[in-house]
Amino acid sequence: MKGTFTKKAVALVASVAMLAGLGACGSSTSSGSTELKFQTWNLKNDKFTSYFEDLIAQFEKENPGVTIKWVDQPADNYEDKLSTDAAAGELPDVVDMGPEPAYTLAKAGILLDVSQAAPDAEKDYLPAAWDAATFKGNDLPEGTYGFPWYLNSGPTFYNKAVLSECGVEVDPADPPTKQDDIFDMADTFGKNCGGKYALTSGIPSIQDFGMYGVQLMNEDRTEFTFNNEKGVEFVQHYIDMYNAGAFTDDMLNSSTSGESKSFNGGSQAFMNGNAYSVDDIRKNAPKVFENLAITNFIANTKPNMFMEMLTVNATSKNQELAIKFARFVTNSKNQLAFDKKANVFPSSVGTIDDDFFNPSEDTMDAEAMRMSADQIRKGEIWGPPQFTSACTTMLREEIAQALQGKITAKEALDATVKYCNERL
Repeated sequence: MKGTFTKKAVALVASVAMLAGLGACGSSTSSGSTELKFQTWNLKNDKFTSYFEDLIAQFEKENPGVTIKWVDQPADNYEDKLSTDAAAGELPDVVDMGPEPAYTLAKAGILLDVSQAAPDAEKDYLPAAWDAATFKGNDLPEGTYGFPWYLNSGPTFYNKAVLSECGVEVDPADPPTKQDDIFDMADTFGKNCGGKYALTSGIPSIQDFGMYGVQLMNEDRTEFTFNNEKGVEFVQHYIDMYNAGAFTDDMLNSSTSGESKSFNGGSQAFMNGNAYSVDDIRKNAPKVFENLAITNFIANTKPNMFMEMLTVNATSKNQELAIKFARFVTNSKNQLAFDKKANVFPSSVGTIDDDFFNPSEDTMDAEAMRMSADQIRKGEIWGPPQFTSACTTMLREEIAQALQGKITAKEALDATVKYCNERL
């Protein structure tokens, strides 16, 4: 459910301040009722429509005279659509989005700081989720610019047969759990299977840097700092793995979907997945499933999570009602019902302890669910919202050059940090 925030979208947001005074979507109908516009992202379909229709009906029943107008936008170019609507003064009252577009719209003054408007809300959400919705830096006052909605994380899967063929034996009672464990395997893996298999994905993401313990930004959140000594050390580990033959050449260009394809094809030893990857591998890669094992998300520090939010338009004519509805959608009861349908995890306090996320069966599916739930309890949303898709592309390209020996790890990170800081 993620998209890209293009340069066009950012430029459009620059005009928001001029149009904000025109008002927003909340309105009163001819019958005297209050209409609130609620927008989701690619969720009006056979799987979710009945859930949202029932949810809206319940809210309207509890709030006589209120009508919720639900609109759903397709996934393609969703974040550009957010900017276009914001610039035209047409952003809905309550909007589903991720932290990256939320940060950009918050900087434009379009999103409400809910920590000020609803100061009692913080206690209802997991601290890591609330923190990830809290932005500051570069003229943006510190605030929480949306209510956390759903989270996702998952365990790491590994192919025992690939590791064994490459001379790496893993004790199932003590499997690898840290990035350092993977780095330690590289020489043996590459010596025995150089070029035939990939040990893990080839290019680390900004989230991987965070999980390694790299400080990604300064305390004021005004500049990126991952070109520090720890960041260079991290990239050097990947250079060493590449030189040891622990990657296949096509891993230099692989994406998350490419990583899954490589693992399911039996040509990759480790893959970060989610609680439902077990069933996918069982159905689509039965030979891999025969040798499948599972461990906690590989991380030196806290495991990574991804988050979606419900934001409130700061110019809504019905701001209090918009806050009430956003909190209703994201309360524990309604999150639990949605999570069961969507195969995601709750951001609301205590909901992760529901039996659904903690099955007692002795199966790999149940183990994956329990591991994922545990990671939600202790995880972190590592990706800074300021780190745009353009920065992601730049980081991948620079590290790919470093792996091939064209530039050093330090040069790769210096170039990426300079590029990203210039765009803050």
